[in-house]
Amino acid sequence: MPTQPTLDTGKRPDPSVHRFTRSKAAAPRSDRPRRRRKFGHERRRTAFFLLAPSVIHLVWWIGIPVVATFVLAFTDYDVLANTVTFNGLDNFREIFGDPTWNSSIWHTVIFTFFTVPVAMAIAVVLALLLNVKLRGSAWYRAAVFMPHVTATVAIALVWMWMFEPRLGVVNTMLAWVGIDGPVWLADPDWALTAVIIVSIWKGIGIKMLIYLAALQSMPEDVYEAARIDGASQVRQFFAITLPLLKPATFFVLVVSIIDSFQAFDQLYVLTPDGGPDNSTTVMTYEIYRTAFKEFNMGAACAQSVVLFVFLLVLMLISRRLTGKEDDVR
Repeated sequence: MPTQPTLDTGKRPDPSVHRFTRSKAAAPRSDRPRRRRKFGHERRRTAFFLLAPSVIHLVWWIGIPVVATFVLAFTDYDVLANTVTFNGLDNFREIFGDPTWNSSIWHTVIFTFFTVPVAMAIAVVLALLLNVKLRGSAWYRAAVFMPHVTATVAIALVWMWMFEPRLGVVNTMLAWVGIDGPVWLADPDWALTAVIIVSIWKGIGIKMLIYLAALQSMPEDVYEAARIDGASQVRQFFAITLPLLKPATFFVLVVSIIDSFQAFDQLYVLTPDGGPDNSTTVMTYEIYRTAFKEFNMGAACAQSVVLFVFLLVLMLISRRLTGKEDDVR
C-alpha cells in the first residue's frame, strides 16, 4: 500500500511532553533511593534500640556518679543531715593539709613504680618462654594465668599464711640460706614490700597472656629475613620483637597503672586499717576511710578528683613514652 505523505508544519515537538513521559517511565527507579533511605532509618532505629540498655547503664552508674563527684568535691555534704553547702576549695585545702593523705599519695606512687614495671618485665620473659612449641605448654600458660582469675581475698589469705614470721613458707625458705626473715605484715618497713610482692605475682598472668597473643601474631617472615642476615636471638629481640610489642606494651602499661592506682582489696585484707603506722595506706583506702568511716563525703569526693587527675596525667605521660597514637594503631 502506498504510504500517506506526512505534512511538515515546521513545528518542533514539545520537549516537555518527552520529559513528562520519561519521568513517568523512570518513576519506579526513583523509589529505590527512597526504600534505601527507609531501610537505613530502620537499621539506625534498631541500633539505637539495642544500644539503649548499655547507654542507660553507662549514664546511670558511671556518668551521673562522676558528675556528682566533681560537684560534691566543692561542697560540704553532710550525709546524716542530708544537706549540701558550697564551700569552694576548702575540701582540697583540708586533704592536702592532712599528712595521712599526703603519705597515701607517696605510698601509691611507690606501689605503682615497683609493681607495674617489674610485672611487665616478668610477663614478657614468661611470654617468650611459653611462645615456643613445648609439651604441656597449655598447662603452663594456665598455671601462670590462674592467679588472675582467683579471688583476691583467697590469694591474700594464702599469702598471709606464707608471710607468717615463724611458720610461714617465705621465712622458712630464707632461713635455709641463713637469713632471718622479718615480720612482714606487722613491720612498717616491710608491709608495703609484702603487698607489692603479692600484687606482682597476681598481675603477671593477664600481662603474660596479652604479650603472648602479640607474639603469636607477629609475622614470621621478618624473623626469617633477620636469621638470613645473621642476626642473633638477642639482636632479633631488641630490633624486631620489642618494637612490634609497642601496641601491646602501651595497652598493658595503661591498664596496669589504672589497676595499681585502684588497688584496694589485697591491701585491705593483708594489712587492715592501712597497715602498721599507715605504712600501706594508699589513695583508694584513704578515700574509703574518709567517706565510709568519717562520713566526710565532700573531702572524699575531692580525694577522688585528685586520683582522677593523677591517672589522667600518667596516661598522657605513658602515651608520650610509648609512642604516638598512630604507632599504637
